[in-house]
Amino acid sequence: MAEVKVKKETNLSDPAEVENRIKELCQQFPHGITDQVIQNDLPHLEPQQRAMAINKLLSLGQLDLLRNSSGLLYRLKDTQSASKMKGSDNQEKLVYQIIEDAGNKGIWSRDIRFKSNLPLTEINKILKNLESKKLIKAVKSVAASKKKVYMLYNLQPDRSVTGGAWYSDQDFESEFVEVLNQQCFKFLQSKAEAARDSKQSPMVQRNSSFATSHEVWKYICELGISKVDLSMDDIETILNTLIYDGKVEMTVIAAKEGTVGSVDGQMKLYRGVNPVIQPTGLVKTPCGLCPVFDDCHEGGEISPSNCIYMTEWLDF
Repeated sequence: MAEVKVKKETNLSDPAEVENRIKELCQQFPHGITDQVIQNDLPHLEPQQRAMAINKLLSLGQLDLLRNSSGLLYRLKDTQSASKMKGSDNQEKLVYQIIEDAGNKGIWSRDIRFKSNLPLTEINKILKNLESKKLIKAVKSVAASKKKVYMLYNLQPDRSVTGGAWYSDQDFESEFVEVLNQQCFKFLQSKAEAARDSKQSPMVQRNSSFATSHEVWKYICELGISKVDLSMDDIETILNTLIYDGKVEMTVIAAKEGTVGSVDGQMKLYRGVNPVIQPTGLVKTPCGLCPVFDDCHEGGEISPSNCIYMTEWLDF
């Protein structure tokens, strides 16, 4: 046992062996390692030797230097990223890595500044340089029209950034949403009318009046009223607005795994409904059916004074 220990210490005294061991640690921890991890694995290694090995790996472009709340992180560099960033300095590589980690949701320049600890002027310079190389791109976010998020050039922005099918050039397509609203409701109404005309028992009529979101989605696709490809989630969003309007009700049933439209062994069913009695005056107000009623207060992001639905209702 003593002989093996001596052999290990001798090997680790060789700079090449130290560098290889650090790379092995990075492979074991793909999200990155700290200085403490290296110290724990190589307790007999002098700080100066450790620093020399790390600096050499960084200069060779084999490691990425990152920063998080606990300090510096060293991560094994992706070979594809390394070829793209050839000739870039460490600051530019750091900013590129931060943007890459953000994925297709992107990251604001303010957050890049926080994570990199670089001056804003330097970050802006780096961002322009990376954009000119077509390594990253700036995308306007529907969450904040005056702000841009940065992501890798070849990524398709997440729906939370673009707004999905309901937005075009950061503008909400209210007319398009209204048309979809009407057509989805029309389909469910026709389904309910066909069930009533069948003259079957009330329970059979009720069950046959339901439609899956997949059936509604298929109907909308066949109409050809959308210039963009709509997903099942998009149609379910429209159906949810009809539920809030009191025009549609939803139920959830168990479904066999693999059934079209089912998720985790469950399937959502929708049907158009007619109110048994006229709703009271309070319910007719936007507040009566508002899904974010509890979050609405004066001075908040959602408030009566800037509610477009309340304004339209009062104008009517």
